[in-house]
Amino acid sequence: MTVTSLHPAPAPAPVAPVIDDAPLIKTAYEPAPAGAPTDLPRVFQVIHGVMRDVMPVAKGQRNTQQNYQFRGVDDAMSAMAGPMRNHGCFIAPELVEHKQRPRGDKGTHTVLKMLYRIYGPAGDCLLVTVPGEAMDTADKSTNKAMSAALKYMLFQVFMIPVDARSIDDSDRDAPEPPAEHRAEYRRNRQRRQQQPRRSNRAEPGPWEQPPQQGQQQAGQQRDYLTEAHRARGPEEFAKVRAAAEQAGAPADYLARLDQVAAQKRAAAEQAPRQSQQVQQVKSQEAADAENALRLAASRANLATLDADFERVYGLPIEQATAQQLDQFRSKIENAGGAR
Repeated sequence: MTVTSLHPAPAPAPVAPVIDDAPLIKTAYEPAPAGAPTDLPRVFQVIHGVMRDVMPVAKGQRNTQQNYQFRGVDDAMSAMAGPMRNHGCFIAPELVEHKQRPRGDKGTHTVLKMLYRIYGPAGDCLLVTVPGEAMDTADKSTNKAMSAALKYMLFQVFMIPVDARSIDDSDRDAPEPPAEHRAEYRRNRQRRQQQPRRSNRAEPGPWEQPPQQGQQQAGQQRDYLTEAHRARGPEEFAKVRAAAEQAGAPADYLARLDQVAAQKRAAAEQAPRQSQQVQQVKSQEAADAENALRLAASRANLATLDADFERVYGLPIEQATAQQLDQFRSKIENAGGAR
């Protein structure tokens, strides 16, 4: 029997991977307009200053319906508002792409692309393009997508500090839940539809959180640098620093607080020295004025100088100011006593 070897079947041609045409993050820079002051900081310096001042944002909010912690866009905006105001930085958003399609019976799936212009005080800006995606059963899918785009732009551009142990839920694997969990989720969803929330935002607002949690969120939004500048003593400053450290402030932020305390101590120590120097100058001026007055009285043969002065000003010569002594000397000279 003759065995004829067959040619091996040709390998199938490689299939090009299907790449989603979702918008990618892009950045660009626009310089300051002509005639802008050269001494104003540019936007890159401003962003660096905001990054140094911004406080960490923890997962302080909780979605009780799906049982997970999250960082809300409100938390990011509150953390950024103070540092951005202090450094003269603001953001101008622009919607450059918007796509919607139905999802299920009542759902709407939205994909958009936002262009954010981050301006500095000199007028130059950094352009950042960020995608956003959301789904909603009412009319809030666009709002949710815009909130997601803004939140992640702030976190990624300004590198807002976060707790290293809390990774965003979008970064975790989400395995398919078992059938019994899916059935329970459908029942809970039906109950929620019968008792709708007051808003269909992507994330529940502070008014929809338990009272204790709302108090914790308010504490995370404190401006510790401003409070350090306003502290009226070492004890009050120590409380501010302890609160910042407990809130998770990084080491460089705590160092800036310590620098504020050192400047306040130096100013407090310098004030008595300056006051003492001023008093010494006034005393010397008064002594010179007294010598000039007594010389003028001697030339005028005024033997009742001390009594006359005290009768006019109500205090002895030794307690008078240089201005009072000069005024009385002028009276003696104008009366013809100086020769």
